[in-house]
Parts: sequence; C-alpha cells; structure tokens
Amino acid sequence: MDIFTTFAISSSALKAQKIRLDTVSSNLANAETTSTPEGGPYKKKSVYFQSTPTSFDKHFDSALRGSAQSVAVTKIIEDPDPPRKVYNPSHPDAAEDGYVDMPNVDVLKEMVDMMSATRSYQANVTTIQSAKRMAQKALEIGR
Repeated sequence: MDIFTTFAISSSALKAQKIRLDTVSSNLANAETTSTPEGGPYKKKSVYFQSTPTSFDKHFDSALRGSAQSVAVTKIIEDPDPPRKVYNPSHPDAAEDGYVDMPNVDVLKEMVDMMSATRSYQANVTTIQSAKRMAQKALEIGR
C-alpha cells in the first residue's frame, strides 16, 4: 500500500467520523425536544458505515498489491423505538393523562458514542501524521 492510499483511507474515515459526531451532537442538542415541525418528539438518528472500494484506478492498483477499502456513510436513519413517556402535567406538550412524549435519546449512550467517534477520529489523524513522517523520512534518505 502506498502513502496516498493511506491518506485516502484515513481521510474517508475522518469524513465518516465527522458525520457521526455531527449526528451525535444533534441527538444531544435535541434530547429534550418534545415538539418538531414533523410533529411529535425528536427521534434519535443513527449513522451506518460501510466499507467501499476506492476509485477505479486506485482499486486496480490495490488489486495488484492487495485489497484497499475506504469507509463511507451509507445512511442516517431515525430510531424506530417509541418515545419515552414522562409524567409532567404542567408541561405544555402534556397529554390529557399528564404524560409527555419525550425523545428516545439516551444521553449516556450518546456520550459514549461521542467518545468512541472522537477516539476513532484521533486514531485516523495519528495515522495520517505517521504516514506523513514516514514520507518525510523517505525523502531525507534520498538526499
């Protein structure tokens, strides 16, 4: 695998983790949103990744040397779980029985997901930095 393939794979992972972090932050920001323009409480969103082959020329080149895959976001879907019911008769969105439909966002799980995405992002930045240092050392050897 050449250095540019390393950059391509890590940069695709950085893009995917950025989308994951954006989705987690949206979930956290709307953890208490009981009314949306679509009606009802906010619904948690989840990001799905899939490995994808690199572009044709890189794929052809990697087929000669070994397989190289990148990562891509395939879809962002709303969680089908029902909203949480919280008893709060003074809330403006409370039903006649006093229960409010709250978003199905678990703040603790979202924080763990955010930490995982941050660590993955940092790992890919480290990979890019290491590949860059190796390229610089290779250039120094050639002098």
